[in-house]
Amino acid sequence: MANQSKYGELAQRFDLGFGALEIQPNGVILKNGADLQPTPIQWLWRDWLALGKLHILAGAPGQGKTTIALALAATVTIGGRLPDGSRCDKGNVLIWSGEDDPADTLLPRLLAAGADRDKCYFVEGTRINGEIQSFDPARDMLELERQASLIGGIRLLVVDPVVSAVAGDSHKNTEVRRALQPLVDLASRIGAAVIGISHFSKGGQGSDPASRVVGSIAFTAVARVVLVAAKVTGDDGEQRRILARGKSNIGPDSGGFEYDIAQKEPLRGIQASYIAWGKSVEGTARELLAEPENADQAGRSALDSACEILRGILSEGLTASKVVEKEAKDAGISTATLRRARAQIGVLSVKGTDGWYNKLPPQGVQGVQHSNVEHVEHVGADSEVF
Repeated sequence: MANQSKYGELAQRFDLGFGALEIQPNGVILKNGADLQPTPIQWLWRDWLALGKLHILAGAPGQGKTTIALALAATVTIGGRLPDGSRCDKGNVLIWSGEDDPADTLLPRLLAAGADRDKCYFVEGTRINGEIQSFDPARDMLELERQASLIGGIRLLVVDPVVSAVAGDSHKNTEVRRALQPLVDLASRIGAAVIGISHFSKGGQGSDPASRVVGSIAFTAVARVVLVAAKVTGDDGEQRRILARGKSNIGPDSGGFEYDIAQKEPLRGIQASYIAWGKSVEGTARELLAEPENADQAGRSALDSACEILRGILSEGLTASKVVEKEAKDAGISTATLRRARAQIGVLSVKGTDGWYNKLPPQGVQGVQHSNVEHVEHVGADSEVF
């Protein structure tokens, strides 16, 4: 009895007139592996878009990222053929855009791509006490899930731009991860693929395209697949646009498709852009999207990109070296480039009781000019400590 009074029963039952209601105690929930049934990834587009998962589609301005996402959405609404010729299951699509108007931009592009408009839904805002307010993911995600469940059959959710889901600092890993989690949970619960649209940071040509997604590295770390779109000039001088896989944690991470941005008049007096898909191409995103440039230029670009990403990783203060290395690896930064970036920035290494930690140098100080401080060791290009 003393044990019961101190800890309570593992589960209490109350009869509310509808039968016994079991109330589980608060605490960590564990699941034994023997009670789990291994399940395969469910795909909307095999190896490209997974149901219940978050994807990032990134690229420089003017590369048709939104138009690409809407082309895929249109295909879903009619159960049409995807760029590789495979046919997808028909379903509804949900579009949340903070940049384009549904009536004069989004719907015309969907219609130009052949969409069934009856299966297209747009997030316009939230009604609170009779007043319409802007959609706030921190406040309204559960209501969005309720609406999506009422509609049923939502197979694709487009968030443009994905940074709209982050109320805090989009360059801080912790804030970005926390903000994206409700979106990840929504995807999982309604069984829809989510495409979050983002931009490339300036510079970085020659580096891994997935590492150029603007903002915190958490955007690409949380996403299971990162798609990148860019216009490149080949060795023959011809320009072409390519959609490629920059990263995938759940399937192949190479290959892509050529595409063009075309115009048509889906309705009288309505002009809209659409995607004309081309042939498939082989190679990694870095290979496919690399501009012709010499190795020295590419090396400098990769280092600049790595420095920007490293600053983002360390922006929240003292960070375990193992965490820095993992997030840099996830961003496609090699060990050698990471070492050079640490030296370039002047990253400091702090010896802790449980290992090494990294932090940014004092503001305004960069490179190898630091003097040694007790328990703080400068990480230079030739240092083995990182």
